[in-house]
Amino acid sequence: MTSRFYDSFRLSLLIGSVFICGTAEGMLLPLIASLLEKEGVPVIINGAGTTALYLGMLLTLPFMEKPMQKLGYKTFLFTGLMMITVSLCLFPLWFNLGFWFLLRLVVGIGDSMLHFAAQTWITIGSPYKKRGRNIAIYGLSFGLGFAAGPLLVRLLVFGTAVPFITGALLCLIFLFPLLLLKNEYPEKNVQQEISLVNGFVRYGRATAAVWSGLVATFGYGFMEASLNNSFPVFALRSGFGLDDISSLLPVFIAGGLLTQLPIGMIGDRIGWKILLPLLSLSGAAAFAFSGVMSGSYYGLFITFMAAGMLIGSLYSLSMSYVSAILDRPLIPLGNILMSICYSIGAMAGPVVSNSLIVPVPKGGLFYSISAMLLIVSASSVIHQKIRTRKNRLSVKQNLGSAQ
Repeated sequence: MTSRFYDSFRLSLLIGSVFICGTAEGMLLPLIASLLEKEGVPVIINGAGTTALYLGMLLTLPFMEKPMQKLGYKTFLFTGLMMITVSLCLFPLWFNLGFWFLLRLVVGIGDSMLHFAAQTWITIGSPYKKRGRNIAIYGLSFGLGFAAGPLLVRLLVFGTAVPFITGALLCLIFLFPLLLLKNEYPEKNVQQEISLVNGFVRYGRATAAVWSGLVATFGYGFMEASLNNSFPVFALRSGFGLDDISSLLPVFIAGGLLTQLPIGMIGDRIGWKILLPLLSLSGAAAFAFSGVMSGSYYGLFITFMAAGMLIGSLYSLSMSYVSAILDRPLIPLGNILMSICYSIGAMAGPVVSNSLIVPVPKGGLFYSISAMLLIVSASSVIHQKIRTRKNRLSVKQNLGSAQ
């Protein structure tokens, strides 16, 4: 196997694993939300239960950098996907809130392991000239999977267990081929081993350097989890059926897929500082229109498509920005910070959005997402102004010292 062929084979498997992970996550959120709503579980408890998946990500992410350095990318990928596969098989065994909360916690841990390894391996293992393209493909594959996931909810007509088992079988397709990959290890930053205090300093410096990118990641998690958990609850209460839900949710993802690569190419040309706030502001407007047209299937179809085209690539755009600013050894740390912010946003999204469904039944869900995207846009503008001011001061200081 030639080096070039192996690199392509490795990238294909990584992309495929991310795709199937997106499919499992895209299926699990609306599927469980719909099942619990049908069983009469209160809307707040339903939304809070969704946080288990992201809580699993959040609790384990800060501790993943060193274990992955010792175990390697391949081990992390395989273990993460195995945890997701086994959990999907266990869901149909017992319809219990506590049991399902625990399983979603395990899925979240497996999800974070898989994504952390895949993101870092793709980012560091890609040539610099192809890094942006490969990251865009990464985002595209996860988006495709996430779009396909809700379609599996329709399999409920054949039995409650069928969607879960189908998701597990799809995971197996990519699980065992991962064993064919060579295990590789991330670069070590010698300084990070010095002390715990130095570790906090590294986190602080990385956060200060890329904080607006982290806010964007938080906003994406808030938006994504709100749509996949809160929207099924909103839709069922508004008279929409399961077929409507399973067809509307992929529309947002499909919109993002249509523009993922073009936006990535435009971002390479004009830069994130213009594109990120502009797209966030436009996405906020699109979701505001979703709130206005929340009673119409075709109105939601159009606004979901528009929002997806504008803001569906927000995660990959912020990922490209973070990896471009941070030094190579700090890229895994940047990925951890992004995943933490995504997880916190995804935990907050369903709780905030579900709490608005009852007091603001006609569009409160969409207005909360719109407000979040306005915050993302504002933070991008503020951060850029701060960076510009610092750069000007640095230039003046350098000129003064030279004179």
